[in-house]
Amino acid sequence: MNTKLHPGLRFEEFVIGSGNRLAATAARAVGESPGAVYNPLFIYASPGLGKTHLLSAIGHSSLAINPGLAVAYLTLDDFVEAFHAAITAGQGDAYRRRYSELGLLLLDDVQALARRREMQTELLRVVDAMQVSGGQIVLASDRPPSDIESLDDRLLRRFGGGLVVDVGAPDYETRVAILRRKADARGLDLAPGVLEAAAEIPLDNVRELLGALNRLSAAESAAGRPLSVAEARAELAGIADLVASRSGATVESAAGRGAEGDVAPAETDEFNDFLQEIASTVTQQVESWRSRVAEAVLRWSGEGFRTTRLEKLLDNGAVPQDPDGALAAFATDVSRLQQIAQDLERVAPDLAGDHALRDPDRVEAAAALLERAREGLEPPSPPSPHWLLDDLLESPTNRVAVRAARAVAAEPGSRYNPLLISAASGNGKTHVLHGVGNALAAAGLTVACVGAHDFVEELIAAIEQDAVPRWRARWRRADALLIDDVHLLADKERSQEELFLLFNEFHDHGRQMVFTTGVPLAELSGMAPRLLTRFEGGLVVELPLPDRDLRQRVAERHLSARLDQVDPELPGIIGSRPAESFRAALGTVQRVLQAAEAKGVTPSAALAREVLDGASSGGGRRTVQPRTSGVTPLVTGGIRSREKMVWEWPDVPARLIEEWR
Repeated sequence: MNTKLHPGLRFEEFVIGSGNRLAATAARAVGESPGAVYNPLFIYASPGLGKTHLLSAIGHSSLAINPGLAVAYLTLDDFVEAFHAAITAGQGDAYRRRYSELGLLLLDDVQALARRREMQTELLRVVDAMQVSGGQIVLASDRPPSDIESLDDRLLRRFGGGLVVDVGAPDYETRVAILRRKADARGLDLAPGVLEAAAEIPLDNVRELLGALNRLSAAESAAGRPLSVAEARAELAGIADLVASRSGATVESAAGRGAEGDVAPAETDEFNDFLQEIASTVTQQVESWRSRVAEAVLRWSGEGFRTTRLEKLLDNGAVPQDPDGALAAFATDVSRLQQIAQDLERVAPDLAGDHALRDPDRVEAAAALLERAREGLEPPSPPSPHWLLDDLLESPTNRVAVRAARAVAAEPGSRYNPLLISAASGNGKTHVLHGVGNALAAAGLTVACVGAHDFVEELIAAIEQDAVPRWRARWRRADALLIDDVHLLADKERSQEELFLLFNEFHDHGRQMVFTTGVPLAELSGMAPRLLTRFEGGLVVELPLPDRDLRQRVAERHLSARLDQVDPELPGIIGSRPAESFRAALGTVQRVLQAAEAKGVTPSAALAREVLDGASSGGGRRTVQPRTSGVTPLVTGGIRSREKMVWEWPDVPARLIEEWR
């Protein structure tokens, strides 16, 4: 079974403070002696405090001591999906046996057991079977077992018989230690006192701390020099305001050590004794090669694979020409099947229980099944080719956002993941999103780029067609996930749940995510806290209203794309007019161009003043245009109706700017 342990989440990277010391100590004890203490161990905490980190660290610690230990990390949703796939394939017993044979089971997001009686019963069976066999169970949840709605009393007793412990929010000293360790890991050289200033903000989870550190890193990159303490505080003022605006952010933290109940004595494993007896008999009575083949049959059949090929070797009285080669070939085919099964579970989980995946003589059939599943999936929506990063104009007001976008495009998954861009409509957030997507696609990555509304509509269609696993697999195929206007997911619980699962999948595998929102996070309601903390754990940047310099440069670029020669004063006059968005600034340019077209003259500074200020170039009085039919003569002859006019842009850059959202 695939462990799926995050390679960077180990005890060495876990900063211990007063709020998490008990949980970390218990986790270390379990990692060093799985099955011997605190079984099961139940860890609960608010999102972002390190539950998943501790689960993964336990797995790494156990494997370092015993590399042969069977370890599995999975979320409750993975547990449920695997169960449904096994039941559909008629392999419920094999499913249960697979978990009961584990040495260490790490189960995350257990709060999803609420009101799921069937899965509670199945988990109860797994817990009992693992305790009997000496296996260790570690569970994590965002709430204590007693707060999980409609949780089976039998599970409550099992959890209470081990150890239930919480992880509290980090105090000031712990926040400083975390920030220093993360800054050192990234090679950040911050001025003395800057990290301490960040730690003064009472952030209640580690993801928010990393978001603050990302903010400082991006600001220093934009400034090209280290920030002072005062500048750091000013840069983090928005985060401090967000924390101050929260209501009910305090989470009760009551770590309770459950009374260690008597664990039922391990029953004699009759099947294991039977296998050992057979292996001993084979070793004593038959040749060496037959012993190795018999042991291989016992091993692979115990893991659920068909061993007909090996059994035929034993049935044949003659010595095979190359028994070691036959065993090696069989092991190779099993390894191929295991890899195909892993790929198929990602692409089409509903097919993961196919019988071909358990038969080493049908490797080609299993490979064909995987290929058909891949062909049946539509590729994720790509970014629009009209928006490119190179078309973005940088100014002091938007420098942080633009440089952060370029950093993400240059090093996807390693810096600012996720990147969340906040901006009002018409200020370029969609341009930045698609620009990053096109840069990642040019680097050879598969990019899924979609608006939040389309994301919801596709999910609804998948639910209607009973094809949610295929819908998930479609998005999981991507190397980068980009969602525009994520604020539109507010109050859509199922869509948020699916985004949460995708977020974890992409984050755990180091794949880049970029989101945009038209509502600042501090004002965003109707969004699950666990999603908000994940957004805040990356880098949150704002695209402000275009300043005068940026409006002038936009006007200059747009005019240069339309005209052979531009009046030097014209861009400055247009840029000096206030605009609430880039779209409005481009509208000002269009007004001047349309007026020049209507008059049959070349756009000029004087014409711009007349159009924008209502002043004529001659006497200072407003020129009153006579009422006309709307049909104006062309310089080259013919007529043109302003009401039916379709503007044509001669080149791509001009069109790109016009479509800026």
